[in-house]
Amino acid sequence: MFDADAQARYPGSDVLRLTVPVEESPNMKITRIQAYQVDLPLKEGNYSWSGGKSVDVFDSTVVRVETDEGVAGFGEITPLGPVYLPSYASGARAGIAELAPALIGLDPRDLDVLGRAMDARLKGHPYVKSAIDMACWDILGKSTGLPLVTLLGGRNGDDFVLYRAISKRDPEAMAANLKGYRDEGYRRFQLKVGSDVETDIARIHACADVVEPGDILVADANTGWLPHEAARIVRAVADRDVYIEQPCRTYEECLSIRRRTSHPFVMDESIEDLDSLVRALRDDAMDIVNIKIGKFGGLTKARRARDLCVDRGIAMTIEDAWGSDIVTAAIAHLAHSTPTDLLFTATDFNSYVTVSTAENAPARQNGRMSAPAGPGLGIEPRMDVLGAALIDTTG
Repeated sequence: MFDADAQARYPGSDVLRLTVPVEESPNMKITRIQAYQVDLPLKEGNYSWSGGKSVDVFDSTVVRVETDEGVAGFGEITPLGPVYLPSYASGARAGIAELAPALIGLDPRDLDVLGRAMDARLKGHPYVKSAIDMACWDILGKSTGLPLVTLLGGRNGDDFVLYRAISKRDPEAMAANLKGYRDEGYRRFQLKVGSDVETDIARIHACADVVEPGDILVADANTGWLPHEAARIVRAVADRDVYIEQPCRTYEECLSIRRRTSHPFVMDESIEDLDSLVRALRDDAMDIVNIKIGKFGGLTKARRARDLCVDRGIAMTIEDAWGSDIVTAAIAHLAHSTPTDLLFTATDFNSYVTVSTAENAPARQNGRMSAPAGPGLGIEPRMDVLGAALIDTTG
C-alpha cells in the first residue's frame, strides 16, 4: 500500500510500502519415533579392508520421526562395525531408544534446539544421533516443500562425481575389478589397502597400470600401516599418480607421513568432529578431507564441517560409513549442494547392496549422481522392506 509518512519525509519521491501479512507457523511437535533394522547384503559377496576386516551383510538402522501435523521424516545409520569406528549397529538402536523420550514434543524443524537436546540426554555417540537429525531435515524439507539440496545451499550443476571402492583382494583381482567399474562409468577409485607392505605396493602399481587419463586413484589404508610401513610404501610408489588416504592410526602418525611425501593426502578416520577438523586445517594436515555424515552426528553438523572446508578451500569427499537408499539420498543432497570445485567426490552406497529401502532414490548414471528433486530427502521408504519397528516411542 502507499506510505504517506514516507512521502512526507521524502517529498517528490514515489515511495511504496508493501505490507505482506505474515502468519507464524504453529509449532510442529514430534509425537512418535520408531526404529527399524534392515540387513544389507553386498552384491560382491563381501567387503574387505585393512587389517583383515571384512563384512558380508551390513546392519542398518532406519529411523522414522512422526509429527502432529502428519508429516513424517526418515533417516538411516549403518556403522561399518565396531572394529572400524567407535560405533556399532546395536549401539545405535540402544542410543535411539535412550534419546527418543527426550525428543517427544519438540519441533523437529528446530534443528539446533533438537541437537542440543540430544547432546544433553546422551553425551558423545554422534552416530546415534545422525539418523534422527537426518529424519528431522527430511521433515523440514517436506514442510517447506523444498528438497534438502536447496536448504543445504543450492544445487551446483546438473550432477556430481562418484568414486568406487575397490575391495581388498589380490593385486590382479583389484586391477580387474577397477577395469570393470571403469566400464560402468566410474572415474575415481578408492583402493582398499593396509596389509603387508609388498602386497600393498603391488596393489597400487597393478591398479595404476590400468587407469586411464583423467582417472583418479586413492590408496586408502584405513589406518592399517605402521609409520615405517607407510614411509616405505609412499617411497615405493613415488612415481605413481596416487592419493594417500589415512595411512596410520593416529593423527600425529598421519601428519608425519604427510610431511614425508609429495603425494596428495586425504584424512578420514582422524577427523572425528569440528574440533579435529579445525586442528587439521591449522596444521595443513591434508589436501582432501572425508566428511562422513554419521561421524559428525547428522546433516546439521556435517553441513557446518562442509561450510568450514569451503571457506578454507579444502576439497571434500561427502559420504557416510555405509547405508542404503536413505543414506545415499542424504549424501546426494549434501554433495550436490557443495561447490563443484571443492567436491572431490561422493559415494553411492545403494549400488553396493542388494536391498532397496526406498523408492525414488538417487541412482548412478555413468559414474555420476544427482540429488532427488522432491521435498525433503525426495524418497519414499519401502515400509514392507523395513518391516516391524524394533523401537516405538510415543508421547
